[in-house]
Amino acid sequence: MASLTYELTLAGLAVGSAAALTGIGLVVTHRATGVLNLAHGAVAMICAYVLRQLVVVWHWPLPLGALVTLLLVAPGIGLVLDRAVFRPLARRGANPARTLVASIGVFVLLVGAAVLLWGPGARDDAPVLLGDDPWAQLGAVVALACLVGAVTRWTRFGRELRAVIDNRPLAVLSGIDADRVAAAGWAFGSFTAGLTGVLLAPYLRLDPYGMPLLVVEVIAVAVIARMRSLPVAVAAALAIGVAQAQLTRLHPEGWAGPLLQAVGANLFVVALLVAALVLPGIGGKGRDALPPPVRSGRVPGGVWLVVGVLLLLPLGFAGSDLHTAIQVPALAVILLSLVVVAGRGGQIALGQAAYAGLGALFTALLTTRGVPGLVALGLAVPLVAAVGLLTGRPAIRRHGLALALVTLATGVAVSRFVLTQPYATAGLSLGRPAGFSDDRAFYALELLVLAGCLALVAALRRGRTGRALAALRDHEPGAEASGVPVPRLKLLAFVLGAALAALGGGLLGMGLRAFEPEAYDPVRGLLWFAAVLVLGADSLLTPLAAATLLVTLDAGPHAGAAALLLGLLASLTGRIPPLMNLLPRKAPSREAADGEVPPTGRPAPLSICGTGGAGGNPSPAEGRTHPHRAAPTPAPARLHAHHLTVTYPGGVSALSDVTLHLAPSRVTALVGPNGAGKSTLFDCLAGTLRPHHGRVTLDGTDITSRSAHARSRLGIARTFQRLAVFPSLTVEENVRLGAEQGRARKDRDRAAVERSLRLLGLAGAVRHEPAADLPTGVLRRVELARALAGQPHTLLLDEPAAGLDTAETDALARILAALAADGLTVLVVEHDLDQVAGIAHTVHTMEGGRIVS
Repeated sequence: MASLTYELTLAGLAVGSAAALTGIGLVVTHRATGVLNLAHGAVAMICAYVLRQLVVVWHWPLPLGALVTLLLVAPGIGLVLDRAVFRPLARRGANPARTLVASIGVFVLLVGAAVLLWGPGARDDAPVLLGDDPWAQLGAVVALACLVGAVTRWTRFGRELRAVIDNRPLAVLSGIDADRVAAAGWAFGSFTAGLTGVLLAPYLRLDPYGMPLLVVEVIAVAVIARMRSLPVAVAAALAIGVAQAQLTRLHPEGWAGPLLQAVGANLFVVALLVAALVLPGIGGKGRDALPPPVRSGRVPGGVWLVVGVLLLLPLGFAGSDLHTAIQVPALAVILLSLVVVAGRGGQIALGQAAYAGLGALFTALLTTRGVPGLVALGLAVPLVAAVGLLTGRPAIRRHGLALALVTLATGVAVSRFVLTQPYATAGLSLGRPAGFSDDRAFYALELLVLAGCLALVAALRRGRTGRALAALRDHEPGAEASGVPVPRLKLLAFVLGAALAALGGGLLGMGLRAFEPEAYDPVRGLLWFAAVLVLGADSLLTPLAAATLLVTLDAGPHAGAAALLLGLLASLTGRIPPLMNLLPRKAPSREAADGEVPPTGRPAPLSICGTGGAGGNPSPAEGRTHPHRAAPTPAPARLHAHHLTVTYPGGVSALSDVTLHLAPSRVTALVGPNGAGKSTLFDCLAGTLRPHHGRVTLDGTDITSRSAHARSRLGIARTFQRLAVFPSLTVEENVRLGAEQGRARKDRDRAAVERSLRLLGLAGAVRHEPAADLPTGVLRRVELARALAGQPHTLLLDEPAAGLDTAETDALARILAALAADGLTVLVVEHDLDQVAGIAHTVHTMEGGRIVS
């Protein structure tokens, strides 16, 4: 027994050492560049293939081949990636989502290149570099970690690296060559990837798909180390490796036995899933979502007609065998799920292949038990939607890169523990529904299903839900502040995406007449994601074009060509626009509400007009009409902050026992220097930050635990210091969103929108302009109009005059005075006392997290 324990420990140390190398490379690369390099495993695979080519095929001596591979090829790949892919993104100020997409593109590109060069089959003759002694591998890992630690701590380069990590712009101003530091990080990270690949290759199947995915799984150790600590990464890798080896001695019995064995054999996958869900995530809320698309009108009907004719061509001109064509509509339905989640919802979802595979699996299980084919498919879709609900609920708490890791881990876990396990797939058969066994009949059925799915997603993109999804994608905090129920909407996107993927997966399996787990491999999921992002994630044409491209290229003699092409385009994200933007577009209608086309798109000046007329101020005889609220006017509400305290890590107090009372019909100003705590107090009142102590009440009711969108629906509206408009929506759609999600309802929505547009001088042709095309001063007015359209009783304004000229600032002051005179509670946060002196009834000064006057 002791001997077995020792042998298993040695085997675990060997695996853990390779995982530790991956962790070291990922941590160093992330610290030097800020990039989460998902292509690390693909670089490892390429280096393993290169060493095999040099030693096995070209018969080079192993030491020479290893030196060339590890000291020239691997660092060279890193330097090429730095110069050609990631440095241009850094200079353009790309957010983490852009760099993640680029790394996925590099992953797909290298996989495609390996398939083209060496074929898709597995190799089992990779040369052994360090022999079978795990202590040698462990010693190499420890020595490398110590070397990196010593360089980081005691050398000039290490000081420069730490400076770049702490504050890259300040480091550049101090004379540090941040590009050189980043290049060194990429070279070292690729070196560790290469070393991982050549060490693992002799013990694994060397193929273009398996090794990259295996290395992706051990990203868990870098996540556990929070992408910072090398000792933590090494210790976690060794611990998981040894534990995984020891679990192989267990042979549980019963129905759960095979599953437990699969978990024990894939402990790194479990660690990745748990780390991604439980540990604090990488990135931050609202800073690393996918960028919104450029809105340039609708695709003309003629383009859709051409696409429809092309899809119908196989029915009339192809032979009786439609094996290739029959895959296109099914794959298009799967890719349509990414349009919903990534294109419309803006979420980085990398696990759609798992839902597609589950759709095929459930369909096969049901048909094997005698359920008719179409009924089985119809039952599989809601079953997978339920799985999407269960997996999406914990995932929606994450954002950006953390969400990407959660969805990737979910996809890998489903593949490892379900789709590829004999206990779940043994003895399955998947045929076509009765009456559709012929290729032509089944292809026609697929086209009908695809058309229905396209109509469903098109309907989702329009109207109230579509605007809310676009707002979620464009600016999540702004959407939440406008009353959009962000968690519920995210969950809707995930569930609908899972259902569409399941439908497409089931159709794909029926078309192939077999359940093939390889068709739903997580690597294919990354390829699908790259294809949708490259072509245009928010276009309904994208799934059709991407499916045709993927199926056509991979069906030819050059397998991997699609991955190579799409990976190249995805790696150049930020420099090459989505290809669907090159199609002709139909300009949107610019008719005003009264049916006339205004002669100019320039916004009108700010005014304080009444709600009843088309413009101008009400005469004294008419009396004052409320500038934003429909009659009858609700009773004024009082918002109070009671003894609020907020303390950040490190003991820094942003707020210290702050009490503030906001009264109706008054403008209250909060002034103070930067860092005084104004924004923190503002966020506590708005619901985007929960205080550690104290409470917030509205008319005596405690709302401290209410979210930002719930407070918006209670009548508390806010604007942001940094603009929070939705660039893919027009001015009118931005304002309409505030009316739809705020306190205005149904028949009052339209009137509230019109009043807000007229009040802020936005009722002309500018109302039909995309917000992305407008200057900052106009966007400030759009944001305020959106807040007022929800008919709030309390208005929280965070530096509302930023970006406005003198005339606009004076007009804004008159509007705020009129709003307060009509019963609105207004809080203005400013750092300039002169800007609020003329409009505020009460001025509070903050300093050091306290109200001092």
